[in-house]
Amino acid sequence: MRWDAQALSPTRRPASESVDSIAPGPAPAMDALLPLAGLVRSVSTPGFSGVTFHEVTAKSVLNKVPSGSNMPFEWTVNPYRGCSHACVYCFARKTHTYLEFDAGRDFDSQVVVKINAAEVLRKELAKPSWERHQVALGTNTDPYQRAEGRYALMPGIIRALADSGTPFSILTKGTLLARDIPLLKHAATQVPVDLGISLAMTNEDLAEIVEPGTPSPRARLKLIARLREAGLGCGVMAMPILPWLTDSDEALESLFSELANAGATGVTAGALYLKPGTREWYMKWLAAHHPELVGRYRRLYGQGSYASKEYRSWLSARINHFKAKHGFTGTQGFSHRNARSATTPASGPEPAVGTPLPGQEPLF
Repeated sequence: MRWDAQALSPTRRPASESVDSIAPGPAPAMDALLPLAGLVRSVSTPGFSGVTFHEVTAKSVLNKVPSGSNMPFEWTVNPYRGCSHACVYCFARKTHTYLEFDAGRDFDSQVVVKINAAEVLRKELAKPSWERHQVALGTNTDPYQRAEGRYALMPGIIRALADSGTPFSILTKGTLLARDIPLLKHAATQVPVDLGISLAMTNEDLAEIVEPGTPSPRARLKLIARLREAGLGCGVMAMPILPWLTDSDEALESLFSELANAGATGVTAGALYLKPGTREWYMKWLAAHHPELVGRYRRLYGQGSYASKEYRSWLSARINHFKAKHGFTGTQGFSHRNARSATTPASGPEPAVGTPLPGQEPLF
């Protein structure tokens, strides 16, 4: 059963969640797991069936993007590692192997929580050396995944950034962001803020098996509308478009028309990106659900991470057609590059469809 948040209400801890199963020290869930730095305890709870939270105290949460990166920001914050959204296409899966987890099921079910993230961030932002560069959230795993309903780390993070005069951007699939709309409105009066929703399909049945832990497409469309009603800008990252699954004219027409109706301020779109770690998990899913497409995907992607140039050019033309049809030509989508106040329009060119985009390289 997929998790849905049609009402866009804050996630509430079920009464049964008070009966936590707590394993102090290194988590027993994974035989290969090395002791996590700063591990406080590992928690399994009926309210999050199948998910184990590994609570850690972090020494630092403000992460410098490696020099030479093509990312349009220099700093990131990721309060969680691993993600219960369980998107089969998630580009960040391989990063879980750095913790001796696997990139498949463990990425979906073994979630590392930096329980002191807001406190540590506030101290880091107070240092005289901090130059108030834009900070991006949602570059590796979703800051508003279901765990946020339990740990509520984002309000403290938002306050720390805004109070320090630091502009920031957030990309999420999580409708729990609605809880923080008043806080985000206030933050936008203090610093530039850029908000983006990740939504690349409107087919509810397909979404249920491709991204089973996320709020439904319908719920995310309602979130876009609520953000716009609150006077906040809201771009959309319509990625990934899945070859032969969500790239038809019917699917793209539905997506762009619904985004326009919801009031999205722009759309950035692009094809599925299959880097190592993601590729193996996605192809396993494809073989189980659409075996007739396995050979076509292998030919389309070859040994690389990107679809063929010919396919990306074709998709770019179709996307541009539907953007024009629904009033998105010349608008900005979302790419973590346009942190701004609620009343300031975005500027700068939109990245070309088919080129690497922010969010395709995991940064933690």
